[in-house]
Amino acid sequence: MSDVLERLQPVFRDVFDQPSLTVTRATTARTVEGWDSLAHITLIDVVQREFGVRFALGELEELKNVGDMVDLIVRKLGTGWR
Repeated sequence: MSDVLERLQPVFRDVFDQPSLTVTRATTARTVEGWDSLAHITLIDVVQREFGVRFALGELEELKNVGDMVDLIVRKLGTGWR
């Protein structure tokens, strides 16, 4: 599991208030209970603060799953992350 994905685990658990939630690269809004538009905004805000990055609207529109989010975070953080 990537470092970024490991750091995302507690973020998802907290935002969705599901202590046992496990996200994978294939996780989508359809597979997480309570992942609606409001929760999505909260999730993006918390992820941006956790990693110290900012996402453009166009970047967010292209995300299809958690794996895409991980890849975007890695790109924004540069080398040394996986």
